[in-house]
Amino acid sequence: MADIIKERIELQMAELEMLFSMFPNKGEITLQDENTLLNVQKYLNNASENLPHNIEYSVAVAVDEPKEKVNLQVALPHDYPQVPPHLFARSNALDRQQQLQLNKDLTSFIASLEPGELCICTAMQWLGDNSARYLQNSKSHCESAPKERVLKTVFNCMWIYSHHIYRQELRKKIFDCANKLNLTGFCLTGKPGIICVEGVKESCEEFWHVIRYPNWKHISCKHVENRETDGNGDNLRLFQTFEDLQFQAHGDYGLRNDYHMDLGQFLDFLKAHQSEHVFQILFGIEGKCSDN
Repeated sequence: MADIIKERIELQMAELEMLFSMFPNKGEITLQDENTLLNVQKYLNNASENLPHNIEYSVAVAVDEPKEKVNLQVALPHDYPQVPPHLFARSNALDRQQQLQLNKDLTSFIASLEPGELCICTAMQWLGDNSARYLQNSKSHCESAPKERVLKTVFNCMWIYSHHIYRQELRKKIFDCANKLNLTGFCLTGKPGIICVEGVKESCEEFWHVIRYPNWKHISCKHVENRETDGNGDNLRLFQTFEDLQFQAHGDYGLRNDYHMDLGQFLDFLKAHQSEHVFQILFGIEGKCSDN
């Protein structure tokens, strides 16, 4: 089984090298984490027995008419190309509904291809050939909208529950993604693990899409609060930064199954940020503050 995985990862690396040769300019291809490729090479060269993190990157796909860029985010399961890649296309020129439709059609196209074939270049070609109509619809929609209409921004606060959050690599991904998308909130490390992100609705949804794929099984979005605002929503934020939240814990950090967060302290923290009501939503019980 390990040999099969190595063969598939070698194909992924060969495809990525081909993409780098096709798109040599800075910003055309962006790696999610450059250390991943180093770990992949160690694994392929038998210098490490640890299965590396999935290869993730984004490619800027040019659309001729209208002149726009569509960003294709790529996450490759270890079994790719035997299984489909996780792809997500986005553009600032598209509204949420158009972006969802574009990705739905892209997923359908990838599903129609023969399994076992490398398909990132094919997906990019499809985006280059087909994105124009979504972008043109977006442009027409904007032009036809009443000019005096004030567009409302939807500001979200998203509460995410995980059975546990420990790995440094995963925590780095969470923080990098939150900072990139201008989200505030916190990540509570341990068992259970809690993430709160607040910001523009589309950014929160993209954060949720990025961190839950490709293989985070024990995670769920428990609650979303949203409000409309005429501005960027900064006045609605409960948190000023994205915090690394840690409390005194019960158990040994080395023994993951025994490492439990002090939920009383967590409840105190929620109360200080006008979010006490979320405790029952997350854990199904009414919280009691810890003794000071």
